[in-house]
Amino acid sequence: MNDLFSQPEGDEFYTKIQDGLIHFQQGFLPREKADYMFQTLRDNIKWKQESMNMYGKQVMFPRLTAWYGDTDRPYSFSGITLQPHPWTPELNNLQEQLDSLCSIHFNSLLLNFYRNEKDSIGWHQDAEKELGVNPIIASISLGGTRRFQLRRKDDHTNKMHFDLGHGSLLIMAGALQHHWQHAINKSTVPCGERINLTFRTIK
Repeated sequence: MNDLFSQPEGDEFYTKIQDGLIHFQQGFLPREKADYMFQTLRDNIKWKQESMNMYGKQVMFPRLTAWYGDTDRPYSFSGITLQPHPWTPELNNLQEQLDSLCSIHFNSLLLNFYRNEKDSIGWHQDAEKELGVNPIIASISLGGTRRFQLRRKDDHTNKMHFDLGHGSLLIMAGALQHHWQHAINKSTVPCGERINLTFRTIK
């Protein structure tokens, strides 16, 4: 799996999968920069534990979140609407780096803070109408390694996974969000703190 999705050569930036495109790069950020970003974001991001209504009850998200980006780009999902905090210099630096890499302007960023192996995010797809038809989602991971899983919507036995390490980059593109779901499940193995940054373009 890691060999198949290693840094492509030449013009082959994305690897094609059934109804989607993926780019995966372990060690996208150098260790020193990844260490600095993790500590800075952990200590300075305005983290919040959101909740959602499920079967008539308010259920707390099993992770902390924060929404940053252009101030005119709110984001709605799971029944909540997030108003963005302005870009910090560190986040703006990563944004510009990914803008250049993906040839797209990312104007919004959802951050997730997984405090331990009990924090998670269930099966879902990033297919909100604000993201457009075939959104590009660029995800940087910092801190402890967690397993990122993908499965086909029409065949849950058709799966793949990536172990997202410190400083790794995963980009999902093409029609992937229409045909695949993704998740980070709870783990039975102790995991260190992890921060995930998912850059998006809100239309």
